Amino acid sequence: MIAAYFKYLFRSGNEHSIHSPFLFELYTQVIAAKKDKNPDYAALKTLRKSLLSSQEKINILDLGAGSRINKSNLRKIGTIAKNAEKPEKFGKLFNRLVQRFQPETILELGTSLGLTTLYLSKAKPDAKILTFEGCPATADIARKNFQQLNADNINIVLGNIDETLPQTLSQLTPKLDFAYFDANHRYEPTVQYFQDCLPYAHNDSVFIFDDIYWSEEMTQAWEFIKQHPQVTLTVDLFWVGLVFFRKEQVKEHFTLRF
Repeated sequence: MIAAYFKYLFRSGNEHSIHSPFLFELYTQVIAAKKDKNPDYAALKTLRKSLLSSQEKINILDLGAGSRINKSNLRKIGTIAKNAEKPEKFGKLFNRLVQRFQPETILELGTSLGLTTLYLSKAKPDAKILTFEGCPATADIARKNFQQLNADNINIVLGNIDETLPQTLSQLTPKLDFAYFDANHRYEPTVQYFQDCLPYAHNDSVFIFDDIYWSEEMTQAWEFIKQHPQVTLTVDLFWVGLVFFRKEQVKEHFTLRF
């Protein structure tokens, strides 16, 4: 992963390398925004500190690729918060993206302790958020966090995502506006989740894929997604990849600094 990061640094550009007016505006005003003052961030930061310092232990049911850090199923909440939750700057990025695109329906594959879910929720409190989690213990912690921060637009879908995602999508309105994929970090599940969601995507949908260089399999999945004929624009930020379906857009792939 270190080698991949140095390759990314070598290849990545900034606003001066962007030819698309849509992406130029998105990069300068949203992705690389310098000023991001949001009153909700203070409560989220306090919650993150509380989770990081928690010594409480829970039994993890891991249906994904597992943890590289901790092989034990009995884990401290503080350890989960440190290793499984995205850093604050990504929560803020997702919050800005939701504010920019104003999605009505948001899917999150992989709830964990719910911090990222809350960044999505606070950006658009009237959006319908469905967050998928396979582990009952972490889902319980997330549910408490949602209640603590008065986020009442979030519904947790508990169970194996391989089964719950197709079931839930079949009951969804034909439109999926925004999806964040942070579940099973293997090639086949990632591609399958993408293909499950694809029939519900529309011209203005935004898909975000987490940890696109986490493993060789994830990088292969990212390459598959980039080349898919329905995908017109992708943005590689190393830690996450953004996917767009804008038919008016010439098919392009950008690697940008974040």
